[in-house]
Amino acid sequence: MPPKQKNELYKESARKKDVRTSNIEAAKAVADAVRTSLGPRGMDKMVAAPNGEVIITNDGATILQKMTVTQPAAKMLVELSKSQDVVAGDGTTSVVVICGALLKKCQELLEKGVHPTIISDSFNKASAKACEILESIAIPVDMEDREALIRAANTSLSSKVVSQYSSLLSPMAVDAVLRVMDPARPNMLDLRDIKVVAKAGGTIDDSEMVDGMVFDQKAAKSAGGPTRMEDAKVGLIQFQISPPKTDIENNVVVSDYNQMDRIYKEERNYILSVVKKIKASGCNVLLIQKSILRDAVTDLALHYLAKAKIMVVRDIERDEIELISKTLGCLPIAHVDNMKPEKLGSAKLVEEVEVGKGRVVKITGIENKGRTATVLLRGSNKMVLEEADRSLHDALCVIRCLVNKRFLIAGGSSPEVQVSMQLAHWSKTLQGMESFCVRAFAEALEVVPYTLSENAGLNPINIVTELRKLHAAGEKYAGINVKKGCITNMLEGDVVQPLLVTTSAITLATECVRMILKIDDIVPTR
Repeated sequence: MPPKQKNELYKESARKKDVRTSNIEAAKAVADAVRTSLGPRGMDKMVAAPNGEVIITNDGATILQKMTVTQPAAKMLVELSKSQDVVAGDGTTSVVVICGALLKKCQELLEKGVHPTIISDSFNKASAKACEILESIAIPVDMEDREALIRAANTSLSSKVVSQYSSLLSPMAVDAVLRVMDPARPNMLDLRDIKVVAKAGGTIDDSEMVDGMVFDQKAAKSAGGPTRMEDAKVGLIQFQISPPKTDIENNVVVSDYNQMDRIYKEERNYILSVVKKIKASGCNVLLIQKSILRDAVTDLALHYLAKAKIMVVRDIERDEIELISKTLGCLPIAHVDNMKPEKLGSAKLVEEVEVGKGRVVKITGIENKGRTATVLLRGSNKMVLEEADRSLHDALCVIRCLVNKRFLIAGGSSPEVQVSMQLAHWSKTLQGMESFCVRAFAEALEVVPYTLSENAGLNPINIVTELRKLHAAGEKYAGINVKKGCITNMLEGDVVQPLLVTTSAITLATECVRMILKIDDIVPTR
């Protein structure tokens, strides 16, 4: 072989190696960025957007979403935490941390000259085995057991800023999910049926779950309409109470006064006829959808509605219509001729309540209420509120996971150590390269207890070694008690999490690693 060709061949393989290394390095850098926010003692990240907005969060998915990542492989980690957010809702930080650790192990294996495809296949097998192991140590949970659900929600909230309020937020989340859950079809649980209204002012302690419905909008009282209505008949309308307008821009030139008066008269008669029809249906609370084309409600209309003693709430968002009609048991009405009494929802009381600086409209005592729930969150400033909203969302997702797959496992990194130990045992039964790769996978999972103890300020090496010893001795629920700074039985310490969170974290992380491993070149296109 002439020397020239040999040289070229060498160059080619070196390039592949470079691309792979740079991909892995970039992905590891992303993983390290969120590593410190793992666990109850994890720190929070402050994300400053270029427009001057500041977000303070502990949620892995949120941090990564706001980070500007340009490296293609690192973007995969952002997608990874997003998909974990969709599947399980919680564990978005751990999935990235596990992925980073697996990549580090891959790098070591690649340097020893193991072929990427072999690593990828072995990792696939290992993750399937890991899920089996997790299922074997899971504890079935009953939906009636409210305490178990609250414990799981507490664990989810423990790493968030609002953890000291978990005694209030966890039961709230559990009750909200149980209220929305349909016993006939438990796995069809839609979190969109739970409406979270965030209002600044007050503290998180003032948050409550509302038996009924809350609107962020104020009642329109510019014309002196009522702001409180007992025995309300609520109509949800999607048409506008304002003079009709042509579809195209047009100008009508009116020269004499008689005709001007006629126009005003017509307008008044039109609006009056609409208001009369609304009144005739017995409706006394109107919820009016926002309109793009023209004013949903004119001042004149408000005046007549106030005279007819009808309370008006306007600017209802389009995407809330479904939730409102579900809750109140009323149908949205698209045209005034359809105002029929049977399309209205009925409630004992609709009133405007002062909440901090602003006001909200509260509907209580709803007859035949649908399966929805409303939570009113309060907080001292915008950042706390947003973080509380995200934390509550995580807690809701955890309970949703439990409803879908009714198994709990211990928290505090005990399942990871258990899986790591059993995989290491299993790797000894395998032949050749596979056993080597599976062992690397097992070692990588130890990053979770390592990071947890590191964030808690404990000595990671001592803790992880001690954990291994206890698990080898058969204590499969031993985990890190971060609050006390030692190792305890996690089930007795009420630290539990849904099985789905951990299994999906391991499978998703493995898939992501396999994808990054298979890439050997980046081809830019214009």
